[in-house]
Amino acid sequence: MGRTRPKTRKLKRVVTENTSEPPQAPSIPALLEKAQTLIAQCNYELAERFVGRILEREPRNAEAKEILGIVQLETGELDSAKQTFESLVPPNPDAPNPPPASAYLYLAQLSDEDPQQALQYYQSAVDLLTGQLKGKERAVDPAGINDDDAELKQNIVRALIAMVEIWMDPEYDLCFDPAVEKNCEDLLNLAQQIDPGNTEALQSLASVRMSQQRPEEAKQILEQAWVKWKDLELDDARLPSIPTRLGLVKLFLELELYEPALLVISGVMASDDQEVEAWYLEGWCFFMMTEQAREHDGTFNDVAWEQLAKDSRDCLDTCQMLHLNQDHPDKPILEHVNELIAKLEALGIHASPEGEDDGDEGGEWEDVEGSDDSDVEMS
Repeated sequence: MGRTRPKTRKLKRVVTENTSEPPQAPSIPALLEKAQTLIAQCNYELAERFVGRILEREPRNAEAKEILGIVQLETGELDSAKQTFESLVPPNPDAPNPPPASAYLYLAQLSDEDPQQALQYYQSAVDLLTGQLKGKERAVDPAGINDDDAELKQNIVRALIAMVEIWMDPEYDLCFDPAVEKNCEDLLNLAQQIDPGNTEALQSLASVRMSQQRPEEAKQILEQAWVKWKDLELDDARLPSIPTRLGLVKLFLELELYEPALLVISGVMASDDQEVEAWYLEGWCFFMMTEQAREHDGTFNDVAWEQLAKDSRDCLDTCQMLHLNQDHPDKPILEHVNELIAKLEALGIHASPEGEDDGDEGGEWEDVEGSDDSDVEMS
């Protein structure tokens, strides 16, 4: 009897069900947050790619469009940026309702060749922001001001000030309009109603008073603006921004208030000693003091004109160096610095030997710059 052949079983292929899910695409909020982070890092190319991913999924996403417009602004694509922001406001059929106030603010800044259009854009932004502010005040206790409220008020005030600056700009025919004075007064009154005592609004009002040949009133208003923050510590959140403080310095210089100007500049330098405009304004301040000293008895507040001129030269040389090293975009500053240096050269004031002025900026003015702000009179 032969050996029995065992039966062979045909093995079936085991098919296992793939239970793993495909990777999930990042959420829209996550992509927006990443794009905003990249904007803050000045990585505009990558930010634009993230925005593109959002707009592929949500072509009408307003926040993504706004970020795209910012990228285009930062990369110099101004026409594209304008089209992007225009897509966010009426009469564009895809514009959100209500449109973002920020789109109007960007469009206003992009309309410098058409001041009337810029004014309309700013007014639209003010209307939207004011409506938001009133809505928040009705919803909560008006006494409970939070950071969002403060930011809303600041944005409204800055838009109103921008409108004043357009009306007063000598490059536009608007400055010859018979209604210009009243319009500026109305805008600044509204700014004070929105945010009483706002430093930037007070400085703008002082500028208007100076244009009206009312310097004493301008001085009083500037004192009112300065006194609100001049004794604050450098890390105090209530301290105005450096551009706002430098704006105050310019007004002080126009009114020949040199000691307050030097005090404000000193505070700016303590925050950022690489600030090109601060060095420029300090050098210019000392230069004007030099001129006044030479026109009188050769001194200004008992300081010889030669010392003032040397201090001016040191500041201007530092400004010139920083301007070139930083490739600073404000070319008129550099042109004026070079002009002032040439005038000082003509007076025999040459550049200090390297290292001579280190740590001794201001010479005999050290006591003034380090003095108590309250001792300086605005007269």
